[in-house]
Amino acid sequence: MLKQSLQQKLLQKLSPQQIQLMKLLQLPTVALEQRVKEELEGNPALDEGADNRDEEEEEDRYEERDDAKDEHEDIDLSMYMDNDDTPDYKYQASNHSQDDEDSDIPFSGGSTFHERLRDQINLQNLTEKEEQIADHLIGSLDDSGYLRRDITAIEDDLAFRNNIMTSKVEIEKVLHVIQDMDPPGVGARNLQECLLIQIKKRISNSYAKRIAIEILQNHFDEFTKKHYSKIIDKLEIESEDLKEAIDEILKLNPKPGNSMNTSGKTVQVVVPDFTLSINDGEIDITLNGRNAPQLRISNEYKGMIEHYQKSKEKSKSDKEAMTFVKQKLDSAKWFIDAIQQRQHTLMSTMSTIAEYQKKYFLEGDETKLKPMILKDIAEKINMDISTVSRVVNSKYVSTPYGTFLLKSFFSESLSTDDGEEVSTREVKKILQDLIDAEDKKKPLTDEKLSQLLRDKKYNIARRTVAKYREQLHLPVARLRKEL
Repeated sequence: MLKQSLQQKLLQKLSPQQIQLMKLLQLPTVALEQRVKEELEGNPALDEGADNRDEEEEEDRYEERDDAKDEHEDIDLSMYMDNDDTPDYKYQASNHSQDDEDSDIPFSGGSTFHERLRDQINLQNLTEKEEQIADHLIGSLDDSGYLRRDITAIEDDLAFRNNIMTSKVEIEKVLHVIQDMDPPGVGARNLQECLLIQIKKRISNSYAKRIAIEILQNHFDEFTKKHYSKIIDKLEIESEDLKEAIDEILKLNPKPGNSMNTSGKTVQVVVPDFTLSINDGEIDITLNGRNAPQLRISNEYKGMIEHYQKSKEKSKSDKEAMTFVKQKLDSAKWFIDAIQQRQHTLMSTMSTIAEYQKKYFLEGDETKLKPMILKDIAEKINMDISTVSRVVNSKYVSTPYGTFLLKSFFSESLSTDDGEEVSTREVKKILQDLIDAEDKKKPLTDEKLSQLLRDKKYNIARRTVAKYREQLHLPVARLRKEL
């Protein structure tokens, strides 16, 4: 039996201008500069620099010309407002002039970790077969310099993929050659082997070195679990001797590959979007000038519109050309408006955050941070939560206390015994201070930390303490123990 029903749905569709604004909002300063550069290159109707003439007057003139009725005008601009503003002629191969020169852009890059190892292999006295095995072994190393694959699996790979018949003994022989190369510890199959290779290469022959080797060889499990008393009893040494031996071990590099693998690493430079300063007890906020590019509509393109409106005879080619011009002018105007709205949204959001967290910004004390969520800011500036999220997730502010991501000022609330709501970040700061001040010979357990926080009227369970401790990247009490 057929059943009919009537449903009513409320849908929200964003305009191209709104989509463009959302995309611009989430861009950090450096990315915005690149985006503006791309727009300037792709839209000839957009120019850099402030307009010397009165902007409002120019805008009114442009709108009057655009709205003027002409008996010969039959162009519907809505037909041309798509997302692709690139004219068809730019896709044609014949668009190149004979005077154009093709140039190759050089890219600099250092040698990779694996390439440097292969360079060292060439200096070794190896047979052709051993060099092939070495090349395969080097290719099997991870970025940290470890050989994670089993020797048997490598033997099978060499046989089936490279048609090289070998044995585990021969592979391990070549592996020892690699382990003898720089950086020390490369080619190790686990952390224990990596540390042993490094410490055996150290020139000194001190008592501390001999104890360290003994610990790594025969008591590695107790060492990793920090069962120092067991090591002292088994080796029959003093605690001071153990401390010196551990100091020798801590000088070693657990990831030797990282010391050479510099190419391919991306260095991220943080460019603050805002600068917050304190003047006479008041907060001053300035937007990075790179976030406020000076853009204007090309006067040349405005003149084209004016000339077209005055002309009496309009050919088909003129109308087609004018459609392109109007399309580019509208695109330029939308982009300028989006940039201005972006600046307004950024300043509104940052100013509201600064006002909300005024005590913190005036004193720099993290315990003064108030609980704050995206909704709190969105309601004050009368914007959507998603808009605020786009701003705070990618923007940085420079303060007298350092440079911070705006997102870091947001935190959930927690109630004290007095019923006062405090920020979870405040609790984490106190937890950090407690751990920093503890006796490292007898570090505080999570249960003890929970009790100390309760003494300060922060009613927090042990599991919550453990969660906050992990978020602060702090190990458990046993692993924080020192001699």
